[in-house]
Amino acid sequence: MISQPSRHCTVELQALPSRIGQVRRIISAQLRYWHLDPLIDQAALGVTELLTNVHRHAEPDKMCTVDIELLLDRLTVSVQDNDPRLPTVRDSDALDTSGRGLGLIAAVSDCWGVHPRGDLGKAVWFTLSAPSAAVALPVHPIVHGATTEGPFTAAPPVAPEHTAMPSTVSS
Repeated sequence: MISQPSRHCTVELQALPSRIGQVRRIISAQLRYWHLDPLIDQAALGVTELLTNVHRHAEPDKMCTVDIELLLDRLTVSVQDNDPRLPTVRDSDALDTSGRGLGLIAAVSDCWGVHPRGDLGKAVWFTLSAPSAAVALPVHPIVHGATTEGPFTAAPPVAPEHTAMPSTVSS
């Protein structure tokens, strides 16, 4: 299911390899609509790494929620799953084929973090600076769109609020 009021988009999914590419395309299309083309590669890489971590490590299931939200001049991307175990950044060698996801996210983002939600799991998030020209654009809700499961509807625009912590990470 996708909900998309103004500058916020949520995708709920089971983190399977076949779905990760679909979510990358959804995120890319949403950022294109918001005129944030310069952020597409970084956001797609980050969400791919976070979803891959859910696929490989999350228990008891692979269900998760991806949120992207544009507030002022900051794009926040978060992935929430049901596993309360917190991720750790590993040192990896040049020949390692895994264990680099959080390091990549740290390298391409302005900042990142983890918000524990107790028995409900956690949210791992990262932020990217939005180009100022994109932020000044008027907000128009999308009326039609498609998900991997079918069409979605748009809610009325919501005025963004500035908070110290990314608002896509909620407890």
